[in-house]
Amino acid sequence: MRLSCVSCALVLIAFVAGTAETSIANSQSDEKYIRSSESAWAESVATNDSSVVERIFADDCVWVLDGRILTKAQAVAEAKNGPGDFLSDHVEYAHVRFFGDTAVVQGSEIWTRKGGREGRFIWTDTWLRRNGQWQIVASEDVSVPIKK
Repeated sequence: MRLSCVSCALVLIAFVAGTAETSIANSQSDEKYIRSSESAWAESVATNDSSVVERIFADDCVWVLDGRILTKAQAVAEAKNGPGDFLSDHVEYAHVRFFGDTAVVQGSEIWTRKGGREGRFIWTDTWLRRNGQWQIVASEDVSVPIKK
């Protein structure tokens, strides 16, 4: 009986270790996907490529942009027909934290508009994994000037 308990314990330890390795590998690939999606969204601001927003926003996403509240449909429309005066927009940093099937990402972007005006978006995005797919369910962006 004692031998079978030891065997069971070893099997359990191997299972937990294997699960932990899989979890770490999954979180690394999940983090890579989220970071690249955040960068793609920032870059799309200068190109008016709405496909990024269509892909990464959940249907029930709520986006607060400088005090305005937008649904996914409004965000997609804004991405297609936005101000169109951004020359560039790049992620400066993105800090990703996982809580099971939820990820909270806090970051900032540096942007330049036509005429040379520069600024920064400071933001927090909440991602949720549903049916194996990561999407943003809540986002809040605030524009701030760059201090020189």
